[in-house]
Amino acid sequence: MPKNKILEIFKNFDFTNKTNLFIFLLALPLITIPLPPFYNSAATIILVLFSFSGFFKLKFKFDLTLFLPIILFILMLLSLVWSTDLNYSIKGLQKNVPFLLIPLLFLYIQKFDKKTLYKSIRLYAFSMVFFALFSFAKAFIKYFQTSNKDVFLYNELVSVELNAIYIAAFASFCLFYFILLKNKKTIDLIAIYILVLFIVLLNSKTVFFIDFILLIWFYAKKGVAHSSVKWVTITLGITFLFLSYIYVPQVHDRVVSEYETAFVDNTIYADSKNNDNKIYNVSLQQAWSKPSFETNEFFPGTAYRVFQARIFKEILKEQNIWLTGFGINASDKEIIAKHQQYKLFEDYNYHNFHNQYIQIFAELGIFGLLIFITMLFLNLKNALLNNNFLHIVFAITMIILFLTESVLCRQKGILFFITLYCIFNSMEQNRKIKISRK
Repeated sequence: MPKNKILEIFKNFDFTNKTNLFIFLLALPLITIPLPPFYNSAATIILVLFSFSGFFKLKFKFDLTLFLPIILFILMLLSLVWSTDLNYSIKGLQKNVPFLLIPLLFLYIQKFDKKTLYKSIRLYAFSMVFFALFSFAKAFIKYFQTSNKDVFLYNELVSVELNAIYIAAFASFCLFYFILLKNKKTIDLIAIYILVLFIVLLNSKTVFFIDFILLIWFYAKKGVAHSSVKWVTITLGITFLFLSYIYVPQVHDRVVSEYETAFVDNTIYADSKNNDNKIYNVSLQQAWSKPSFETNEFFPGTAYRVFQARIFKEILKEQNIWLTGFGINASDKEIIAKHQQYKLFEDYNYHNFHNQYIQIFAELGIFGLLIFITMLFLNLKNALLNNNFLHIVFAITMIILFLTESVLCRQKGILFFITLYCIFNSMEQNRKIKISRK
């Protein structure tokens, strides 16, 4: 981006002003998500220390929506008493400290208006654009070294540790920020193009589905553009996805792996078709009922999630964890034991339930699940009451993403969820929000 365009992003930020400094520090935990956990933790600590250092007038104001994450954290703390793996639970509790600190900050700090809080979101959105450009540059270097086109796709583009599905979801939220801007400037349009390309290359079927539903909703019901523009945009979006499926082999193969193999037993895994040792895909029916598996059987994403739901059902039946769960972050060894029972290939042994609702239930029991579901319900309710479509994007994205990923098992997922949850739910209620770039 040209230097003057980059400077434009920060033109309204006088960092000698304590409010503007708070805006930047509030965005910092989100901005540091792609970095190692140390930087995430440091950003959160700096934000909290600054907020409680006397710069602002502090006054406690009770808000159930903001207080629920603190209750959930207290339940996590109490779960150390009955945890089946205390060392893992202590690590899990440390990772979940933002569930205590960030809501507490918003319960005490002075009320900021919507315009002020959206400045933090704007900073985060542009940080994601820069991360996308960095990822592209890194992929090009790898491509020139290896001539492997896969470096531009999925986890190869951002790394397995960061996880393409997570980053695609975060980038999708930022994309909607720019889409919702009125009177977009050139820099905003450039950001949209970059993020669309980034999300397509990350190739997450879940995020594609979420974005498709939200775009249809926005342009059909909530958008302000002329009706012809709405439907042209929708048509172009569908055409873009269709052409990606037809002409990009990696996108085609991932879609086929999920949907062609879902209901057919013993299809051959695409990467092994030309090898002597064939690997077979596990269908949904096999994942739910097959008594054991072989080392040459591969679980496509949907089948693996069905299997994880199956073993949770069995665990719930075999062990009395309805009220308490195993303790925060203490369910891993139970998953590993079940994987060994069914003779899964050992690479699967270190995955979580890939479903946040099941994860919460397994670790904190029915009360933890009810608190969590109440949080999501109030989050969506407030979004709808405010008629704030960006808040709706966040609420719907998290509700659906939690069905396929244990997002809160990772620090970046925790920071993304709880920071935006608090930002949106600290805004005034029952007012229509107009997003501003200033």
